[in-house]
Amino acid sequence: MIDKQTQEQLDIIVDSETIWILKDEYGCVMLSSEDEDGVPVWSSQADALAWATEDWSHCEAVAIDLKTWKQRWTSGLTQDDLMIMINPSELQENGVVLTPQEFVDAL
Repeated sequence: MIDKQTQEQLDIIVDSETIWILKDEYGCVMLSSEDEDGVPVWSSQADALAWATEDWSHCEAVAIDLKTWKQRWTSGLTQDDLMIMINPSELQENGVVLTPQEFVDAL
């Protein structure tokens, strides 16, 4: 079940039709937890950049429109067996973790 704060972030993504990721010279930044690997996503550029500190200070925030995400990213991340980590922050290190399909369904 998705908590109220995460739902608010998802609503921002839907309203703006934009998902934010961090990217470096090798591609999309990934996170790893004990159980899974995934792609962190944020609802705003500011939130993504707030994560881009220390080891990730060289990363840039990149916007992906929602249509492209649904058409390309969902299937690609599913094939790669990667999760979506919604709005990781200092308070919630890996954010809320969903499968790519659960993420799209929640939007």
